[in-house]
Amino acid sequence: MLALGTQAFELLREVKDYAIYMIDPEGTVLTWNDGARAIKGYSAAEIVGQHFSRFFMPEDRTAGRPARLLQTAREQGRVEDYAFRVRKDGTRFWANVVITAIHDEAGAIRGFVKVTRDLTERRTAEHLLRQSEERLRLLIEGVKDYAIYMLDPKGAILSWNAGAQRIKGYAAGEVLGRHFSMFYPEELRYSGHPERELQIAQETGRYEEEGVRVRKNGERFWANVVLTPVYEWDGGPLRGFAKVTRDLTERRAAEEAMRSASEQIQLERLRTEEAQNALRARDEFISVAAHELRTPLAALLLKIQGARAMVVRQREGDPASAPPKVLDRLESALGQIGRLTDLVQRLLDVSGIVRGKLVLRCEEASMSSLLRRVVDDLSDALAKAGCEVTVNAPGAASGCWDPSRIEQVLANLVSNALKYGAGRPIELRVEEDGDDVRVLVTDHGIGIRSGDMDRIFGRFERAVPLDNYSGLGLGLYIAKSIVEAHGGSIRVASAPGQPTVFTMQLPRRPAPAAQVSGSAVESSS
Repeated sequence: MLALGTQAFELLREVKDYAIYMIDPEGTVLTWNDGARAIKGYSAAEIVGQHFSRFFMPEDRTAGRPARLLQTAREQGRVEDYAFRVRKDGTRFWANVVITAIHDEAGAIRGFVKVTRDLTERRTAEHLLRQSEERLRLLIEGVKDYAIYMLDPKGAILSWNAGAQRIKGYAAGEVLGRHFSMFYPEELRYSGHPERELQIAQETGRYEEEGVRVRKNGERFWANVVLTPVYEWDGGPLRGFAKVTRDLTERRAAEEAMRSASEQIQLERLRTEEAQNALRARDEFISVAAHELRTPLAALLLKIQGARAMVVRQREGDPASAPPKVLDRLESALGQIGRLTDLVQRLLDVSGIVRGKLVLRCEEASMSSLLRRVVDDLSDALAKAGCEVTVNAPGAASGCWDPSRIEQVLANLVSNALKYGAGRPIELRVEEDGDDVRVLVTDHGIGIRSGDMDRIFGRFERAVPLDNYSGLGLGLYIAKSIVEAHGGSIRVASAPGQPTVFTMQLPRRPAPAAQVSGSAVESSS
């Protein structure tokens, strides 16, 4: 039988993908094919007559592995082994070895046929694949922001990662083997929605949606779901589905908040537009009313002035015939008309400023002279209020300004000081600082809270109740507009119960670019 085996072996001599050789009952190599030479590196002359244990790792030889393999083959007729073997050059390779016993006609062992395959590349590939799968498994299991799990073809849960436990609230032991529809609201389960997802994913290759899902504690959350079929191989049988779920509750809440904020902004915009329209309507009304009042006021002023002149002449000709106290009442009426005329002019100024039609007629003027003229014009009011005024204006402090407008600003500031500081001193100071001129108006009245210091320069804004102090809240607004039209600035420093200091600073030669929008500047030599 061994001889016949030797003859049959000749047919396998040229096989190169397998090492096929024969050994005697003690393990001595009897034959050697080309595949054995290619895999192990020995020629037939080098190995025939040698014991096959030389192909084993040293530790395997020490442990008696070659003898055990032969003994198993004797007893069972065949043995298969996977282990490292050694080439001639000392390198090792991963081998699949099959040893088959050969018997004679009497059943006695005559030897063995040994077939060895080099599986190093396949083992390396399998090892890399296992490493890749392990890394993927660890990666998926470690992901906490996504629920990633596998389903079988019918929708039973096969795997469960940390993200799934965090998002859905279930531990792996609570869900494995159960149908994934357990995460759906009752109404979706009854309508067959989960099963339709599997069907669509299998038919189209993918299913995605956003919808409501349910956590273990019964809480509903908004989720993005992607379902992908997994096949054995391309075109092969369906293995199941990969399911990825993201919790979009916070994002959806943020989107809702943004929509709400956008709607609120739009509502505020509409309210602002309505307020602006109301302000425009008010300004137009004020402008029209002021213009309409000017004519009858002028006529009334002329008539009262005429009546006063007649009373004066009558008193001069025949004092006894003049009605008693008529002249005093006419004088009072003229004062009231003067205040009305001043109010109308203020309203017209506001209307012009709002419409961008503030015109400045600039010419050379002395700030010190303008200030003294304002103090002289207000002397009666200052005396009546009991305010002692100190003017410190040593130089001319000249510049190119609109004198009437600057007088208007100074009059507003001084009137403001005597109104809120009645009975107390007022200090007026003019300073020259290179290309600028400053005017400081200080009163010792009630003071201004810090939160009101910017607000008082607005239209119709006041820092005190109307019941305590009269006025429309236009003086400082007009003053600030005129100063800024000259390219200057006006500011206030104060505190409740402390002196209030208004500072107006003007450039001597305002640049056209410094003018407020819509204002016009005219210069006269």
